Amino acid sequence: MATVTQLNCLGADLLGLLEQGVRSQPKRKLPQRLPEAGVLVALTDDPFSPEVVLTRRAGRLSSHAGEVAFPGGKRDPEDKSVLATALRESYEEVGLHPGEVRVVGALNQVVSKHGFLVTPYLGVISAKIELVPNPDELESLFRVPLRFLLDPQHLQLERLDFEGREAHMPRYDYQGYVIWGLTAYVLVELLNQGLKADLPLQRRPETR
Repeated sequence: MATVTQLNCLGADLLGLLEQGVRSQPKRKLPQRLPEAGVLVALTDDPFSPEVVLTRRAGRLSSHAGEVAFPGGKRDPEDKSVLATALRESYEEVGLHPGEVRVVGALNQVVSKHGFLVTPYLGVISAKIELVPNPDELESLFRVPLRFLLDPQHLQLERLDFEGREAHMPRYDYQGYVIWGLTAYVLVELLNQGLKADLPLQRRPETR
């Protein structure tokens, strides 16, 4: 697999390489019996400069207020699958119709700080699609180039204390948005597994 420097060359088909890498890697499924949630890691379909769609949640919400997140949410009883949850929530939050998403597959599961077993799904959407944030749930939405996230100079490791132990959380600062926590972890792990990016990442407690 190419190095980060090679991947950041203009001619690299990042999207194709990432999809191939994701499909070839076994996925982590956690044994925890917890409430489920699904999120969509939506990438635009420009092969050489794909972007990931992210949202900033409204500040008045009861959970994750003001945080940067993927479109998605907790599974409702009527959802046939966690993928259906991710697609339904994406439509409700940003107006992305399920038929406009080419689903690549599930990514590694993680546990959120609120105790949800989260399954991210990688999907590809048109770069030309117009998405509109739902003002009842979101403050804004934005797109981040994958090449920005691949650059190690843009990745910070933020120190925090977790259950009496020192931990380091990945963080990106992009145009006034702070991308960290579960969202940053999923992105860095995706780049490391899908593109062999070798970005620094400390394993989360539930994955050890």
